Amino acid sequence: MKSIILIAAPAAGKGTEAALLKEEYHIPHISTGDILREKAAEDSDTGRDINYKINNGIFVSDELIIDILKERLQKEDCTNGYILDGFPRNTEQALAYQDMLQELGKELGVVIVIDIDKDKAAKRIAGRRSCPNCKSVYNVNTEGMKPKEEGICDKCGHKLDQRADDNEETYIDRYNTYLEKTSPLIAFYDKLGVLYHVDGNGDKEATHEQVRKILGA
Repeated sequence: MKSIILIAAPAAGKGTEAALLKEEYHIPHISTGDILREKAAEDSDTGRDINYKINNGIFVSDELIIDILKERLQKEDCTNGYILDGFPRNTEQALAYQDMLQELGKELGVVIVIDIDKDKAAKRIAGRRSCPNCKSVYNVNTEGMKPKEEGICDKCGHKLDQRADDNEETYIDRYNTYLEKTSPLIAFYDKLGVLYHVDGNGDKEATHEQVRKILGA
């Protein structure tokens, strides 16, 4: 199984696709945000440093992220591949990741961009709801993504949340920032011949089937 990097604008369905890949291919979904939060909970100098930066809105350095990611990728569950989410975010991180893979003797795998129209994504994000307990994601504006009971998580019964910035007005700025920051990264992987695009404007099944074809399922 190849390792997979997922790149997508907010509300394009990256988290949903990662969950489907994890379930079907039995490989870990590695979110740099999650592993930083896990590290921040540790009673260590590094953990306390990361915790301070997260709580005060200070960026964690690329070097530290690379070190933590390197430690994670050496665990046994990553032997047959993994899904990388939230990293790399720019070409500098991509180059550092290339060096790390060479050091670990791992292959790059494939990079999949989930494309979505800005207006479509803006409407989708306004309906997004998430479970703070089990991290499940729903969408009240999308068929097949609605919770069975309004406002309640299907999996654990916890009350669902809506992020304060999940609205159409704020989203336009986030989408434009995504395009600005991500375009050079997409071009970087395109030159390496490992980049694939899928259409994320349809439902999750349609998106997943495109990804499966790329992976040779």
